Amino acid sequence: MLTTQEKLEILADAAKYDASCASSGAKRAGNGKGIGHSDGMGICHSYTPDGRCVSLLKILLTNVCTYDCVFCVNRVSSDIRRARFTPEEVVNLTLDFYKRNYIEGLFLSSGIIQSPDYTMEQLISVAKQLRQVHNFGGYIHLKAIPGASQLLIDEAGLHADRLSANIELPTQQDLVQLAPEKKSAIIESTMSQIAVRKDEADEDRRKSSLAPKFAAAGQSTQMVVGATPATDRQILTTATHLYGQYKLRRIYYTGFSPYPEADARLPLKAAPLIREHRLYQSDWLMRFYGFQASELTTESQPELSLTEDPKTTWARTHPEFFPVDVNTAPRESILRVPGIGYRNVERILNIRKYHALTREDLRKLNVRLKQSLPYLITTDHLPSSIIPTPEPTPEVQLDLFAPTSALTGSV
Repeated sequence: MLTTQEKLEILADAAKYDASCASSGAKRAGNGKGIGHSDGMGICHSYTPDGRCVSLLKILLTNVCTYDCVFCVNRVSSDIRRARFTPEEVVNLTLDFYKRNYIEGLFLSSGIIQSPDYTMEQLISVAKQLRQVHNFGGYIHLKAIPGASQLLIDEAGLHADRLSANIELPTQQDLVQLAPEKKSAIIESTMSQIAVRKDEADEDRRKSSLAPKFAAAGQSTQMVVGATPATDRQILTTATHLYGQYKLRRIYYTGFSPYPEADARLPLKAAPLIREHRLYQSDWLMRFYGFQASELTTESQPELSLTEDPKTTWARTHPEFFPVDVNTAPRESILRVPGIGYRNVERILNIRKYHALTREDLRKLNVRLKQSLPYLITTDHLPSSIIPTPEPTPEVQLDLFAPTSALTGSV
C-alpha cells in the first residue's frame, strides 16, 4: 500500500509531460466564505497580467491507463511504477497545499481508467467537492477526456476555470501510427462540445449576471512535436484549424523527449528546444500579429528556421512590403516590422496622434532598433534599402521567453 507522499511523488512526476496547464484570466470573485479566492491569478508558475508569478498543484489522478499510446510513458504496456489517488485524497492535498501557501490552484489530469466517462466522473468529483463542500475559490484546470458524454463535459465546465482536451499529435495519420486508440475526430468533438457550451453560457451571462459561468478561462490543448515526421507547416496548419474552429485560448507545443526502453518507432533524440520555441513564436504571430500559417512556411520550405525568428524570416523574404513608415502606416503593417511588439504598436499609434516619431522615441519604447531599423521609416531615419538581416548564430537564439514577452516586448 502506497502512502500519500509516495503517490504524490509518482503522480506529480507523471504530470510533467502535460504542458497545457498555464493560464490566467479567470476571475472567481470571493464569496465571503471558504478559501482559495485568488482573484483571477494564473497557474503553474505562469505570469498574471500584472507580472505576478503563481503556481498550482499539478498531478495526475492516476498514471494507470488502458490506452497504449507509443509516445506516452504512462501507456498500458509501459513498465513503470503505478499509483492512483482517490478524489478525496486530491481534495485534501489541494486544501493542505493551499493553506501552506504553496499553490493557488489545481491542474488535474489522469490516465484513462475503465472508460472516458468513468475517468471524467472521477475528475469532476474532485472539482465538485472543492467548490461545493469546501467553497474553494482558487483556479481549477481539469483535463477533458475525449469521448466523455456531453452531460459530463457540461458539469466539468461548471466547476473548472479551464478545460483542455489534448490533440496529442498534429495529424490523424500520426495518431494511427502512435496512438491507435485515439481519433482526432473524437478529440475535436470534445473540443466542439466545450466551445458550444461556453458560447451558450457566455450568451446567458450577457442576459443575466446570475447565470452560471462555464470554463471562464476557456480551453487549451497540447501537441507533441518531434515524435513523428510531421513538419512545422503541418503543425501550424493544424493549429490554425483548432484556433478558428474551437476558439482555443492556447495551444502548447511540447518537444518529444525520449525515455528509457521506448518503442523503436520513436526518435532516439529529443526534438530541438529551439524548434519548440520557433513554434511558439509563430503561434504568437498568428494570434496577435495577423500572420497566416501559410505565410510562415512554404511547401518548398515546410520547416521554420532554427537560426532566425519567423517574423524576421518573413520580412527578409518580402522586401516589397518595406520600408514601413511608423508615422503613417496602418496598424497591420507596423505589426509586421521585426523588433516591434504588439503593445508597442499600440503605443506608437497613440503617440503619433500628438507628434511624429523619431528613432529616439522608438528607443524609449525599447524597440529593438538594430533589428527594426532596416525595415522602417521615422522622421529622422530612411533606410537606403532593405538589407537582408544576417542569420545570427544559434547561441543567440535561445531566448526562451520571447513568446511570452511578445505582448510587452517585440517579435
